[in-house]
Amino acid sequence: MTDVTIRALTKSYGAVRVLGGIDLHVPAGSFTVVLGPSGCGKTTLLRLIAGFDHPDDGTIFLGGRRVYSPGHTVPPEHRQIGYVAQEGALFPHLTVADNIAFGLARRDRRTKPRVAELLDLVGLDAGYARRYPHELSGGQQQRVALARALAPQPGVILLDEPFSSLDAGLRDGTRRAVSHALAVAGATAILVTHDQAEALSLASQVAVMRDGRLVQVGTPAELYRAPVDLGVATFLGDAVVLPALVRGGIAVCALGQIAVHGPAADGPADILIRPEQILTGSTGTETIRARVLDVTYYGKDATVRLALTTAASTICARVPGYAVPPIGQEVGVTVHGAVIAYPPGSPAASRCADCVSCESSVVSRQ
Repeated sequence: MTDVTIRALTKSYGAVRVLGGIDLHVPAGSFTVVLGPSGCGKTTLLRLIAGFDHPDDGTIFLGGRRVYSPGHTVPPEHRQIGYVAQEGALFPHLTVADNIAFGLARRDRRTKPRVAELLDLVGLDAGYARRYPHELSGGQQQRVALARALAPQPGVILLDEPFSSLDAGLRDGTRRAVSHALAVAGATAILVTHDQAEALSLASQVAVMRDGRLVQVGTPAELYRAPVDLGVATFLGDAVVLPALVRGGIAVCALGQIAVHGPAADGPADILIRPEQILTGSTGTETIRARVLDVTYYGKDATVRLALTTAASTICARVPGYAVPPIGQEVGVTVHGAVIAYPPGSPAASRCADCVSCESSVVSRQ
């Protein structure tokens, strides 16, 4: 297994600074997802690790071996890295078996057992070996691309948004297959994506990028439950942000008095509430009331937009699909669990302009 250590990495293209000093450690055998909106520098970071481009400054170590520093660079073919491109990049004139074998040393390319082993590893039957790329679905092509990258048994696998072109059904199945194959192979994996659900469901470590810098690194649960700022909070998922007054660890806001998670200075603050923390009911015992404005139904759950009757605020709650209140109904509202307080006026992230999978939004900040 190979760990990856990056220190003070910078990269500019002309006058445009793409990476502004990246420090990141990827433990051996882990699955790290670099998450951020389009244009934040994710793919550039991946290409620098692979050796396809050269940084302006900084160092890159693979398994304790220095592969880049100013004046010293190890070429890509000697870094023992596998690379899976966004579209798979299979050779259209080669069969699946020949595509996979292309990743092997020349002397090993006719080793049929290795090809069958790799197909099984990525969840494909040995019968696929005789097919050509155009005879495969998008998800199958990505699995073959992963098998080719794993063929020479690299220490590190880099994946550049490999699921972005797949439809929802193929994406989920392919994610599971890829994650399983990487775990079995014991490879260290770094995947870049702008899909929050992908990052939270796949990674053992998530590194959030913004404007060419890493703003927070941690486990998916750490980032979702304790984002370092509102920008990270709203990029990782839907959020209700309300003004509040904090006193002694209690936030007083339009939704009542709510405990604050972690240390928080007394005084004005913006508080973060996840929609799944907001519970709705019709018992009449709740002191906060709201009217249902509209419902976005997803089957297993739904997002309910609510207008508070006691304040000029609109909030969103996430409810189970079987418990959707009718539009126009008045419901009671309570908040489950603690909230996070940030200094008032903290900037929040914006939705990716070209990403239909980003669901992050600030639903109230009044």
